Amino acid sequence: MTLEVVNIQGQPTGRSIDLPENIFGIEPNEHAIYLAVKQYLANQRQGTHKTKEKGEITASTRKIKRQKGTGTARAGSLKSPVFRGGGRVFGPRPRSYNVRLNKKVKRLARASALSGKAGAGEITVVEDFSFEAPKTSAYINILSALQAESKKSVLVTADIEKEVYLSSRNLRKAQVVRVADLNTYDILNAGALILSESAVEKIKESMV
Repeated sequence: MTLEVVNIQGQPTGRSIDLPENIFGIEPNEHAIYLAVKQYLANQRQGTHKTKEKGEITASTRKIKRQKGTGTARAGSLKSPVFRGGGRVFGPRPRSYNVRLNKKVKRLARASALSGKAGAGEITVVEDFSFEAPKTSAYINILSALQAESKKSVLVTADIEKEVYLSSRNLRKAQVVRVADLNTYDILNAGALILSESAVEKIKESMV
C-alpha cells in the first residue's frame, strides 16, 4: 500500500511512502484486538477501592439486648452488617487488575488495528515537523489543514517531540504519542490517525 505524503498545510509534497502489507494490509484479527483493548483498559484501573469489614469497624462491644425473650433475632454487636454503620459483607479490597499478554498477540493486535484504519482510509502521512515553542493555535491550524480538527486525532511521532506535545495538550480530542507508546486502543479510538514520515519507518522496525 502506498500513501501520498503531505505537508503541514495539507498540500501534496510530491513524495509517497510504502506501507508494508504485513503491518497495514493484513486481515484484522478481532480476537487479538479484543485481548489488547481488554488489557489496556484493565491496566488503567487503580484497584484502590476498599470498604471496612466487621473487624475494622470502631463501635461499642456491649451486648445490645438480651439473648432470649425479645421475639426478634439475636444481636450481639453493633458492628454486624445488618445494622446501619456496621461492616460490609465481602466488600471490595485493594487488588491489581493488570492483565498480561504475549508480545506476539499485542503486535498482531496493533497490526490489525493499523490495517483496519488503512482499509478505512483514516491514515494520513505528514512530513516531519517541529515547533520552536509550544503554540496550540499552530497545532489547531495543522489539524484543520489535514481535515482532522473535528475528529479524535492521534499524531504518531518517531521520538519525543516536546513542543508538539505541549501544543496539543490543551485540546480534548487531540493526542500526540511516540511510536514506542502507541497501543491498539489509541489506534482504534482515533478518527484520524496521522503518521509522520519517520514514524512510519520506526513502526516498520518495531513490528519486525
